Amino acid sequence: MIVVMKIGSPEAEIDRVTDELCTWGLSLERIIGKHKVVIGLVGETTDLDPLQVQECSPWIEQVLRVEEPYKRASRQYRHGEASEIVVNTPEGDVVFGEHKPLVVVAGPCSVENEEMILETAKCVKASGARFLRGGAYKPRTSPYAFQGHGESALELLAAASKASGLGIITEVMDSADLDIVAEVTDVIQVGSRNMQNFSLLKKLGAQEKPVLLKRGMAATIEDWLMAAEYILASGNSNVILCERGIRTFDRQYTRNTLDLSAIPVLRNLTHLPIMIDPSHGTGWSSYVPSMAKAAIAAGCDSLMIEVHPNPPKALSDGSQSLTPEAFDGLMKELLVVSKVMGKL
Repeated sequence: MIVVMKIGSPEAEIDRVTDELCTWGLSLERIIGKHKVVIGLVGETTDLDPLQVQECSPWIEQVLRVEEPYKRASRQYRHGEASEIVVNTPEGDVVFGEHKPLVVVAGPCSVENEEMILETAKCVKASGARFLRGGAYKPRTSPYAFQGHGESALELLAAASKASGLGIITEVMDSADLDIVAEVTDVIQVGSRNMQNFSLLKKLGAQEKPVLLKRGMAATIEDWLMAAEYILASGNSNVILCERGIRTFDRQYTRNTLDLSAIPVLRNLTHLPIMIDPSHGTGWSSYVPSMAKAAIAAGCDSLMIEVHPNPPKALSDGSQSLTPEAFDGLMKELLVVSKVMGKL
C-alpha cells in the first residue's frame, strides 16, 4: 500500500503521518519524488482500510494498494516515477535511469592477467565506456573450465580502475566473498545462476553497494522481479536489472534468446533501471552490434558488452567478445541511436 501526499505538503505533516502509521505496526519507506512524497507501507496491509489511512491527514491525496507481489520493485510503489541509481566512480557519479544518458559497461568475461585487463580498460574508456566489467570469480557449467583467478583478479581490477578512471562491475558468487568483492567493485553483479540464491540476495540487501541483478536462464519476469524484491526488502534500494538472454529450444545458432521484449514490459512494471547484455544474449560477436542498437531503440538504460584484446585466445567466452577496434566502431554507431532515443 502507498500513501501519496499532496504537492506542497508540509514536512512536519509528513513526519506526523509517518509517526502515526508507524504506531500501527507497519514498516514505512519515504520516497521523495520530483513533485510529491510517497509513503510506502509494508506489512499486514490486507485488512487495512484505505479510507482509515486517508483520514490520518487532509494532506493525503490518495491511498493505493500495490497489487503485484513484488511491492517495492513495482512501478506503482513509486507512484509511476522511475528510480535513478547513482554510482560513485573514480571520475565522479554515474547515474543509471530511464531519463538519464545511456551507460555502457565493457570488458572481458574474465580477468586473465594484468597486461590484458589494463589494456582493455584503457581501450574501452577511450571509446566511451563508463564501467569496466571483468570476472574474478567465474561460475562455469563445467568444473574443468577456467573458474577465474579470485582475489588476485580483484587486485588487478582495482589497478585497472585506478589507471583508467572507470568504475568496476564484477560478480560475487558466494556470500563468504561479499566483503572482499565490495571493497573493490562499484557495482556488485549477481549472475544468472545466483538470481534465486535468496540468502545471498538478503546479504546484498543489507549492504550499501548498488547491485546488478542478471535474469536467470529460465526465469520468468515475475521470478526476476521477486528476486529483486529480496534485495529491496532487505534495505538496499539500488538495484539494476540486466537481461542477458534466456534458455529456449534453439541453441544451435545463438547461445541464448535475448528477450528484448522484456524492456517495455519491465518499463511498465517496475521503476528499476534496465541493462541489456547482448554478448551473453547471443553468444556471437557478429550479432552483438545489431542487438545492442535494437536494445537502445527498445528503451534500455544501459548496455554490457564483452571486449577482449584477442578474443580467439580468451580463457572464457571469446566467441562473443568484440575486439577493442570493433567496440570503438560500435560505440560510434550507438551514439547515433542514443541521440534519436534521447539517451545522450
